[in-house]
Amino acid sequence: MCQIAIGVMLNINTSRASDNGRLSKSFVGAALAAEAEVAEDAVEQPRDDGGAVAVAVPTKPKKGKAALPLKRDRTRSKRFLEIQKLRENKQEYDLKTAISLLKQTANLKFVESVEAHFRLNIDPKYNDQQLRATVNLPKGTGQTVKVAVLTQGEKFDEAKNAGADLVGGEDLIEQIKGGFMDFDKLIATPDMMPKVASLGKILGPRGLMPNPKAGTVTTNIPQAIEEFKKGKVEYRADKTGIVHLPFGKADFSEEDLIINFLAAVVSCGIPIIHPFVSYLFLRSCSAVFQNTFLYWEISESIPLNLQKSVETNKPSGAKGVYWKSAHICSSMGPSIRLNIRDMLDYKLS
Repeated sequence: MCQIAIGVMLNINTSRASDNGRLSKSFVGAALAAEAEVAEDAVEQPRDDGGAVAVAVPTKPKKGKAALPLKRDRTRSKRFLEIQKLRENKQEYDLKTAISLLKQTANLKFVESVEAHFRLNIDPKYNDQQLRATVNLPKGTGQTVKVAVLTQGEKFDEAKNAGADLVGGEDLIEQIKGGFMDFDKLIATPDMMPKVASLGKILGPRGLMPNPKAGTVTTNIPQAIEEFKKGKVEYRADKTGIVHLPFGKADFSEEDLIINFLAAVVSCGIPIIHPFVSYLFLRSCSAVFQNTFLYWEISESIPLNLQKSVETNKPSGAKGVYWKSAHICSSMGPSIRLNIRDMLDYKLS
């Protein structure tokens, strides 16, 4: 019985081995056939020493978006690829030309926002190189801002009369904890901040937490409401040192967009001195220093209160060249690079 069992097992093993051999032979045959087809398609080119080199025939050319050289463009829409041709890549434009191109690229059915992106020579991980401030856009943002106010006592009626959309105290805090977020700006009086501290995890990630630097913690509630309603915008540098700042809508006139843009540039820390102040300062300096002193003037069409943010907004730890690059774009359009020198020296007619 044992001999019969051993014989059966040997027969099974030999049959398996023969099957494996056939499979391996079929794989080898398929590989050889594929190599033969490649060899037939190959073109022989003569070498200098008289020999020949087999060169593979080029693959089938790509068509459509797959043929685009930049990988990011392969996922763009046809509309974006068309309007992208309106501007030269990596070319620097003067401010007036860039604003004109921007309005041409904003061709969607809805009114797009207009944004500025400034790359500054700062490292926000250091305390003396952080940038966070606000700017009053002279021509507004083109958006309707819903303002909520957290206060108590006499300030309650004062906030209502000033035009606040929502006014409350502890009751509004409880609503926010429950998920109520139907407002764009939250203003609080200093006496409410100990109670508002419990909302940090809710409001912080959304950028709605009241902060004195942003002008949202104040005792002058009517002024704060009026400023945010008219077009006061908060901005800050991200961890890479880039400032992202909206400065209007695509349906604004070119002149209004330029005025708002210059206000944003001023607020980010360009060294500006009022002409009369610089005149008095130069009168008190020696003749040698007068020849070497540099100063800038700003157009009278931009409010003078913007000039106060020059030294306070530019980080004290910023060294060397402050401005690295500047771009503007519509919310759904390609970026347009600005000439830094022209941007800083631009004067309104």
